[in-house]
Amino acid sequence: MTYSQDLILLLAGIAAGYINVLAGGGSMLTMPVMVLMGLPAPVANGTNRIAILAQSITSVAVFWRKGLSEFKLSISLALCTLPGAWLGAHSGVKLEGVWFNRLLALVMLIIMFVMMFERRLVSNDITKDNQPQRIWLTHGLMLVVGFYGGLLQVGVGFLIMAILHRVMGLDLIRVNVHKVFLVFPFTVLSLVIFATNTGVLWRTGIFLAVGMGVGGWLGAHMMIRKGERLIKIAFNLALLALIVKLLFFS
Repeated sequence: MTYSQDLILLLAGIAAGYINVLAGGGSMLTMPVMVLMGLPAPVANGTNRIAILAQSITSVAVFWRKGLSEFKLSISLALCTLPGAWLGAHSGVKLEGVWFNRLLALVMLIIMFVMMFERRLVSNDITKDNQPQRIWLTHGLMLVVGFYGGLLQVGVGFLIMAILHRVMGLDLIRVNVHKVFLVFPFTVLSLVIFATNTGVLWRTGIFLAVGMGVGGWLGAHMMIRKGERLIKIAFNLALLALIVKLLFFS
């Protein structure tokens, strides 16, 4: 990696961290950058988890300091993701070459269309009586979350939000509190599996991690939404570039 590539990774990480605060899905920016820089998709998939792990730790710490953590429920949900994550990560490291690229391109297309046509979620009022619903079903669905998170990771936050908000019935602030915690354990497990099989680029991951930390901090403190339209345009262009790269230039 050159110094100019390090700078690109740092800037991509800042943008991804900022996007994660605004709406989620920052990995859909960092993955195209790494693949377009020449990294094999499976290696980029594993390396991206270094930055995700760093941002997860930071976010959990912020929520804990603000007194918003619900560790008992977070831990029980997180434990249910681990068997799925183990299976998903082992499937991901075996799915190499053109088939991995096609699967990733298909997932990116699906996420892009969902983001275009899905109505923005509206946060519920926070009340002490907002008790979790359908607890057993939600815990069962965490197996699916773990499998997908272990396999690809890209866009897993949207899946977690959909389950916790629409199945469990939590308001979106509590959803985010649990989401950042849930990501941590299955990311650790899948990172270990990818590192010992396909390998990861630690320097690349560290630059992304630093950038995502800065971007997350900026997004959380500034809360500026004027540039959201421009971000979405750049975001979709990056997705299209990755899809073309994966399908036609692999």
